Amino acid sequence: MEYRTLGRSGLKVSVLSMGTFTFGGRGPFAMVGQQGVPEARRLVDCCLDAGVNLFDTANMYSTGLSEEILGEVLDGRRDRVLISSKARMRIGDGPNDEGASRFHLIRECERSLKRLRTDHIDIYYIHEWDGTTPVEETMAALDTLVRDGKVRYVGCSNYSGWHVMKSLAAADRANGARFVTQQIHYTLEAREAEYELLPISVDQGLGVLVWSPLAAGLLTGKHRRGQAAPEGSRQFAGWTEPPIRDEEKLWRIVDTLVDIGAARGVSAAQVALAWLLARPAVSSLVVGGRNEAQFRDNFAAVELKLTAEETARLNAASAIPSIYPYWHQGNFATERFSPADRALHDTLA
Repeated sequence: MEYRTLGRSGLKVSVLSMGTFTFGGRGPFAMVGQQGVPEARRLVDCCLDAGVNLFDTANMYSTGLSEEILGEVLDGRRDRVLISSKARMRIGDGPNDEGASRFHLIRECERSLKRLRTDHIDIYYIHEWDGTTPVEETMAALDTLVRDGKVRYVGCSNYSGWHVMKSLAAADRANGARFVTQQIHYTLEAREAEYELLPISVDQGLGVLVWSPLAAGLLTGKHRRGQAAPEGSRQFAGWTEPPIRDEEKLWRIVDTLVDIGAARGVSAAQVALAWLLARPAVSSLVVGGRNEAQFRDNFAAVELKLTAEETARLNAASAIPSIYPYWHQGNFATERFSPADRALHDTLA
């Protein structure tokens, strides 16, 4: 396993993290997975054996059951691992059962601690932007959790570029805890994060964690052009994330992944993960799986280094358009680009 520093913090995280989205299977999460304690324990053991040191969950996953299962499975070996969790999504019917208010965040953190059987959460994310709560209140609440020792580091997830910068500015004005990471959706099929989120991460020192790096299985090579979704897959069960807006582009990417994988004697999934691991600011990919074989295949991606020609083929198959103001900057500003600018411009169509 390889370990990378998370942004400008001093924390080392494994380049592959374990996602526990499939633990529990309560409510709509049953479409994704229904792993109970025995199954979860086997998968966690497999990840620990491979050197994974970060386990990711959220209070909303199966309405807390994922945290409960993870807490039980890690009981007695908590000091060996890092845990990340999240809050913001609706978890009840009350008026304060969602959002990024001080009330909600502190209450949900304390509930998560109990479910996880721990006295602290290593990385605590705001799971989604809340435009109705003053950002100063949100960042102050996170700072309180850090100062109280309940949280070690804080991050955001699913923010836009201006949301991230507004939050960082609020933290800096108050000399409080600032985000050291953001967890985003970023794949060969969905490269929109390159417009703002990757450059911000490079510029502001945020370590990027990627959720669903295989696009919910669509980039594994098991889904092919003109074929029905494989039985047992999320798509077969009716799951609709991530949205696919250009199906022809998706299959072009999959074809390229499969071709490169076949030539290298590896899976398409490993090629997709290796491409992400070479991108700027990426610290870790949050991978999930239904069985140990899927995790072991993903682990092998850590050793796979793509050639310049292979990377160019993948970039061409998945290229995003140079929208304004980036086409204008590409015409007139290239000689003054920073590394943050190049996180986008070096791969534009």
